[in-house]
Amino acid sequence: MTSAVYAWIAIAMIVSGIFWGFYTLASAKPQPQPHLGFKGLRRKEALEEGGLFAAFEPLVRLVASWVAYLPLHEQRRQNEELLKHSGHYLGLTANEFFALSFLGFVGMSLVGLYLTYLAGLPPILFTVFGAIGAAMPYFQITGVRDERFKQVNRGLPAAIDLVSLCMGAGLDFPGSIRQLVDKSPDKRDALVEEFSWILQELELGKTRRQALENFADRVPTEAVRDFVGAVVQAEEKGNPLAEVLRIQANMLRMRRSVRAEEQAAKAAVMLMGPLMLIFGAIMICLLGPFIITSMEAGVF
Repeated sequence: MTSAVYAWIAIAMIVSGIFWGFYTLASAKPQPQPHLGFKGLRRKEALEEGGLFAAFEPLVRLVASWVAYLPLHEQRRQNEELLKHSGHYLGLTANEFFALSFLGFVGMSLVGLYLTYLAGLPPILFTVFGAIGAAMPYFQITGVRDERFKQVNRGLPAAIDLVSLCMGAGLDFPGSIRQLVDKSPDKRDALVEEFSWILQELELGKTRRQALENFADRVPTEAVRDFVGAVVQAEEKGNPLAEVLRIQANMLRMRRSVRAEEQAAKAAVMLMGPLMLIFGAIMICLLGPFIITSMEAGVF
């Protein structure tokens, strides 16, 4: 067989592969919407609120069905962990998270091409816009995760105090948490949502230890781990839970005060750099005209 025949065979195989790939993508059905659990609740809320995600949600599910063919097992596990820590933001799955990044890359790349064409900038700059678009979902979700952790850490000491007071008044631990959830003015607060999920898991038949450990898994901060460890240990050893919670709340407040003092001390050191720059700029503004006048007069 001649080299031309081999070339035609290679071209035919490439064309067949491309055709098969397009056929596979075109025949793929959008991934179903999550309807159960926390993801289903988040997705329902996101669609009811409307906005950009609600408009592109069918397209996101379609692209997610394409991403499902890719062997990204470890990346999917990491994305699922991140989405769990963010409170299942928008009810996204790991494949939908990849789809959002892909759509952001395509959309911002087109915007970059249009802007570079109008301004006459180098076309390579569109890749910068594409990279920003691909990273936007990640930064959004990590921001939601960090804000969620901050809300839980700030509200946990006061919530533990209220739970211990309710238990001192005769309620059990689940009943005290239910009072906290029902009387809360902000149902969208991260800590209130977490306590609601704990109650739901208890109603579904999980043990108190399992529900609390799942709470620590969703919000793996030091304050939450200490709270969960104290409650589990008190339950195992038979210690009075109300007193344990009262001690735990005081310890969390003390730890937060120490952390605030550490941050204040670090802020004073970090301000030295900007202050030196400002001082240097002031000295240049004051001495600059004198130095220029002296150089023109031949002093220097």
